[in-house]
Amino acid sequence: MEKSIQQLQSIISSYAGRLNNLTENEWLDKPDPAKWSKKEVLGHLIDSAQNNIRRFVVAQYEHQPKIIYAQDNWVASANYQNYITADLINLWQLLNKHMCIILENVPGDASQKICDAGEMRSIEWLAEDYNKHLLHHLHQLLNIEPVLYP
Repeated sequence: MEKSIQQLQSIISSYAGRLNNLTENEWLDKPDPAKWSKKEVLGHLIDSAQNNIRRFVVAQYEHQPKIIYAQDNWVASANYQNYITADLINLWQLLNKHMCIILENVPGDASQKICDAGEMRSIEWLAEDYNKHLLHHLHQLLNIEPVLYP
C-alpha cells in the first residue's frame, strides 16, 4: 500500500497547481449539454474521494460492505457547476490528503479486507485503482496525454 500512498501524495502535489492555472471559462465550458464540465469532473473526483474514503474505513470493520454510488446523481446534487472553483480545488486537495492519512493507518493485514464496490475488491486494490481513475480524469481536465482507464 505504501506505493499507492506515495503515488497519491505525488499526484496531489503535482496536479493541484496545474488545476489553478485553468481559466474560469475553461472550468465552466460544457463540450456537450449531456457531458460534464471541468468543474463537474473535478466534483466527480471529490465524490469519488469521499466514497473511497468510506470504503477504506468501513471495510476494516464490516464484513464485505457494499459501497457504491450513482455518480451522475452525486454530481447533480452537489451542483458543482455553480461552486467556487478555488473551493473545489481546495476540497479535492484536502480530501486526498485525508485519504493518504487513512491509508497510512490501515494495518498491513487489513489492506486485504474486501469491499463490494460493484465488484469485490481489497482495500489495497481499490487504492491502486483510485490513483488510476484520478490520473485519467486529471489528464482530461488539463488536456494532457490521456491516461487510459477501463
